[in-house]
Amino acid sequence: MKTLLWHRNDLRLLDNETLVQASGPQNLVLPLYIFDPNEYRFLNLGFRKIGIHRFRYLSQTLSILRQNYMDSGGNCMIKVGDPKIIISELVEKFEIEQVLVQKELASEEIIAENQVEEALNEWRIPLHRIWGRTLYHIDDIPYEKQTIPLTSKTFRINTSKYTEPRPIFSRPDHIHFIQAGDWGNLPDAMEVGFTKEEIKEGVQEIYPAGEQAALERLEYYTFESELLTTYKWTRNRSLGLDYSSKFSPFLAVGAISPRVIYWKIKEYEAQIKKNISTWWLVFELVWRDYFCFAAWRHGNAMFHDGGIKKRDVEWNNDQDLFKRWKEGKTGIPFLDAHLKELNQTGFMSNRGRVNAASFLSRDYKVDWRWGAAWFENRLIDYDVYSNWMNWNMQAMEIWYTNPVHQAMKYDKNGEYTLKWNPKLSVLPAPTFHAPWKYSAAELKDYGIADYQKPVEIYKKWSRAVNKIWEGKEKVE
Repeated sequence: MKTLLWHRNDLRLLDNETLVQASGPQNLVLPLYIFDPNEYRFLNLGFRKIGIHRFRYLSQTLSILRQNYMDSGGNCMIKVGDPKIIISELVEKFEIEQVLVQKELASEEIIAENQVEEALNEWRIPLHRIWGRTLYHIDDIPYEKQTIPLTSKTFRINTSKYTEPRPIFSRPDHIHFIQAGDWGNLPDAMEVGFTKEEIKEGVQEIYPAGEQAALERLEYYTFESELLTTYKWTRNRSLGLDYSSKFSPFLAVGAISPRVIYWKIKEYEAQIKKNISTWWLVFELVWRDYFCFAAWRHGNAMFHDGGIKKRDVEWNNDQDLFKRWKEGKTGIPFLDAHLKELNQTGFMSNRGRVNAASFLSRDYKVDWRWGAAWFENRLIDYDVYSNWMNWNMQAMEIWYTNPVHQAMKYDKNGEYTLKWNPKLSVLPAPTFHAPWKYSAAELKDYGIADYQKPVEIYKKWSRAVNKIWEGKEKVE
């Protein structure tokens, strides 16, 4: 049977049920990835839905996927345009008999699936939607859509009690490809709408892409370095590559599956060590599942200003405050460091994300959805469910996060803060965490007269600020 495999967020060969079903012994397969220019459109906020960081990371991942297919005797077709039109054209050209795609649960992705399915109906060709993005299979969790719990704890306890992750699907031994001839080229950024100025934007490409890099990172973080053993105590740091697993960029594009990570952890527990850290990394995978399934339950409410619980909150539309925030110019060095890192690398630590979201929504009181959209533009590990559900939680559901206190708790010596704010290194430690206490004349004497102070110094920061300046007196 001639089968078109429509890749989206499943850019791997190992543990890909959609690929396994598509490449059955009687099938000829045409793998396909489509760059939809609509996903790179400008939002009313003045920036693109998907930014240059994500485009480049995706392109690198696809390059590796194509090579993997080539090593198996085929290729992956690359197209730019509207999925329903492109797939219809390919169905006609290659006499396709079925289309397979990894199923999604968010509205835009569902709309795209439905439009393709509607176009295929004219050809009487089925679209098979196959689940594959979570640790626990959607058919195995002990809940229906409308009974997904309102807390992650309940979901985790009951799901782990009544089921377990499924076994890993092996990489297909033999894939019989449709001989397409012209497989297309990876587009340059301008083909999906980026301008020359956007392409020139400075981006530090620190994080490797592709399935092989994902598997190598997994092996390194577990058996090679045994960093997994200390994950619980390092995960809240921000400096370097090894304080956390860094699996999230690979998971976001589907270069690795959560099941592959889970079963590697189980192997590690059996052979090296089982402790709170190994438990905690599994906890993070289940948390990722929870956000996906909770988003399924709540639907588009996760994009509304009042969030999934429809809270009555008034947000301001202060463009100047939002600009300061997204450019890393809030005047709080610890927070600004994280936002600058995001802008340069497309990545930010979990600690940074918590602080950035809390500050924008709780201190600036700017509509939290603006921040979520900025993360969607920037983060190479962007996941629609984790991103928007996390912002829901931080903006409205959990406690306030004090960025000044957090600076002293997680970066007291300023190694991370000063990496991204090097001019502040002239200040006595640890006053670089609260430089607004210096007068304009003092800042000028230190050679940092261009430092922008916060627009408001909140009383709730007082205790943390006092502690910083008490530390200065001890240093001197």
